Amino acid sequence: MNKKLVLAFSGGLDTSFCVKYLKEEKGFDVYTAIANTGGFSEDELKAIEERAYKLGAKNHVTLDVTNEYYEKSIRYMVYGNILRNNTYPISVSSERVFQAIATIEYAKEIEAGYIAHGSTGAGNDQIRFDLTFQVLAPEIEIITPTRDLLLSRQEEIDYLKKYDFGADFSKMEYSINQGLWGTSVGGKETLTSNKGLPNEAYPSKLEAEDEKVIELGFEKGELIAIDGDFFESGPEIIQKLNKIASKYAIGRDIHVGDTIIGIKGRVGFEAAAPLITIKAHQLLEKHTLTKWQMYWKDQLANWYGMFLHEALYQEPVMRNIETFLEDTQENVTGKVFVKLKPYHFELQGIESEHDLMNSDFAEYGETVKAWTADDVKGFTKILSNSLKIYHSVNKSI
Repeated sequence: MNKKLVLAFSGGLDTSFCVKYLKEEKGFDVYTAIANTGGFSEDELKAIEERAYKLGAKNHVTLDVTNEYYEKSIRYMVYGNILRNNTYPISVSSERVFQAIATIEYAKEIEAGYIAHGSTGAGNDQIRFDLTFQVLAPEIEIITPTRDLLLSRQEEIDYLKKYDFGADFSKMEYSINQGLWGTSVGGKETLTSNKGLPNEAYPSKLEAEDEKVIELGFEKGELIAIDGDFFESGPEIIQKLNKIASKYAIGRDIHVGDTIIGIKGRVGFEAAAPLITIKAHQLLEKHTLTKWQMYWKDQLANWYGMFLHEALYQEPVMRNIETFLEDTQENVTGKVFVKLKPYHFELQGIESEHDLMNSDFAEYGETVKAWTADDVKGFTKILSNSLKIYHSVNKSI
């Protein structure tokens, strides 16, 4: 009987429990796989590997999907200025599908009969993993101990202690998911509606207090330079910006939203580079795109973010929206100046040869060069025609 099982492993409490439980209680040969989307250092990946083997994994692999994640997802989230509920840069939501794809491909490669994840039954990730696994490998059975057993975090900790698994359980009280596009943080506080996360729950701490202005360079919508230093790799420049900005503890917040399964949920996060990149890009777009480009891009970007959040990345319309979003970026090139401060940032302004605030025509609230007062009177007269007709017919209003 094929007892070979691949577990999507992060090294956190839930997946640590899964390794030990699936091996000891179910007799599986557990192959752990971590799909790195850019949030882990080499030292962290090494520590995760050591943890997997300590827990009893038969084999462990690191699957690097950082570049694929950037090219096929992050670029479009920047083009669309996508923030879930105007707050959350869809960090975990967007990376899960790429982690799931990489994991299922590895399972097929080693001819595993089973695949597992550590998602609970009360969140979105279970849908994202299950749906991707089912679409790409319906023949492989999905195993979900955390969801099926309905265990609390404390029960998982107690189970691991029973097997003398030594770990810093105080840190494991918080579920931390690190990725290129931000880090999510869940704990007992996010299960309430009125408590914030303590400072120690966030991976990054305040290290810099002096204000600093940085220059971000964009070319056709993509971030390509910081303070005049150009980067060929998208993931590399995001990591660099995050290293600079996270010292100011920028990008902390708690997102409240509707889950795929119909309940409300709260999750803490820190996303210094994503929030700065999106807001800087959006400011540049305000100067370089027309009103109707902005309007229609916002409509489609909102749908793109919704589908991405709700595990529908593989829906064909997503490729159509990506084509539209990329086409809108032709003139989104220039520099954006951002002031970094402890816990927040300010957008100072932009420079671009495509800036539509062109003083050759007019300066808002100041001078006019392209039309006369009589031109405005005639324009207003024509513009008001439909309203005049309506209010003439409906005199009671």
